Amino acid sequence: MRYLSWAFLALAAYTLVAPLLSVATRDVPSDVVALVTNGILVIAALGLVAYQGQPVLRYLDPGHPKAGYLYLAGVLLAVGIIAYYRALALGPVSVVVPIFGTFIVTSSVVGIAFLDEALTARKAAGIAFAVLAVYLTSVE
Repeated sequence: MRYLSWAFLALAAYTLVAPLLSVATRDVPSDVVALVTNGILVIAALGLVAYQGQPVLRYLDPGHPKAGYLYLAGVLLAVGIIAYYRALALGPVSVVVPIFGTFIVTSSVVGIAFLDEALTARKAAGIAFAVLAVYLTSVE
């Protein structure tokens, strides 16, 4: 159950990110906001890795079997976050966030299709309701 505590902490923290970004990008270019906010993330992650004594270099080696996944995830994260910040700078939080939040559906489908995660009736209903929720909240 420990992962649920982390998930709820992530939810609580991330709930305020989009509104704060929307306010910040009224006067600060979204690229600068992305640099500052994600710079803080990098500093925090560096601190955690150092505190826990986790090795980093061995995972950066292109010969590591998971290095490609790390690099591709990093590139896609950069594209997604920069696009998200730009969308928040240009549009309303109440429309941008639900559309961005559709990653919940698409990530679930990818997990089911490619990672051998089970598709249950409950998950299928959840995915369908999530799509409906995004539609209902993002259409003006």
